[in-house]
Amino acid sequence: MRTDGDSWDIVTSVGLTALGVATFRALATLEPEPLIHDDYAAWFVEAAGEPHFLHMLDDPSSTGQAGLLGRFMGVRTKFFDEFFAAAWQRGVRQAVILASGLDARAYRLDWPVGTVVFEIDQPRVLEFKSRVLAEHGAVATAEQRALAVDLRDDWPAALTTAGFDPGRPAAWSAEGLLPFLPGSAHDALFERIDALSAPGSCVAADDFGRGLDQHHFDMEEKFFGPNPFSNLNVRDLWYDDARADPGDWLSQHDWSVHRATPFDLAATYDRAITDWPAELPIELLNLARQASYISAEKHR
Repeated sequence: MRTDGDSWDIVTSVGLTALGVATFRALATLEPEPLIHDDYAAWFVEAAGEPHFLHMLDDPSSTGQAGLLGRFMGVRTKFFDEFFAAAWQRGVRQAVILASGLDARAYRLDWPVGTVVFEIDQPRVLEFKSRVLAEHGAVATAEQRALAVDLRDDWPAALTTAGFDPGRPAAWSAEGLLPFLPGSAHDALFERIDALSAPGSCVAADDFGRGLDQHHFDMEEKFFGPNPFSNLNVRDLWYDDARADPGDWLSQHDWSVHRATPFDLAATYDRAITDWPAELPIELLNLARQASYISAEKHR
């Protein structure tokens, strides 16, 4: 269960979910016609040495219905990849990856010259990622600046100290983050993004919406067979207190907002996944339909 000021490394608590996400990205990369290519993801899983995730990579067929998470993760990753590409095509040269976890976009995307990518996460998570990338001789394709600061604390001060310029447009991502924040920190996140964003800035996030019935996440065996996150119940790490709807809040503060479901995105990416609804239990299908991917641009 979460506590105020809790912290983690890559194999505990919220850190373990980042490792799981890296596993699902690696599985998505192994698809016959992959939607994404993230060769870094498997490095992190191998370096962490967590037996459950190692087994999933060694024998993808053993994942059962959990293999669907690889397909969902491919769609999610593609959405954020394309978000950043659209931003730099408009001339944005600052990117901020909030709760960056084991995100390797600073290395695997073809950022334009002069782009600075700021990554914010817990110290031990960033230390692990940096060590693994260094061991493999990875070279960033943008200027990467890692900020070891908790998103519940004064991260804007750390960001501006690291050279972020609020007078220039920025692209912000909050991928797989929002349920892990208390309501107050969740709402403050968007207030701070708005305050730091010059016109022309953009933000992308994935959101489960209000009133998520979290007991669905107690039913892994029904949905997947083995728990895809090993012995961790992800529900125990989420907050369900009151919070603003991100899309509505942004719309009310001069951002133009676009929403899409995972199925909308899959259709956009021309994925042959019309079998998803037939494969998914109704509870998980409803959860997927409730989820939304939000992208927004600030006008003034």
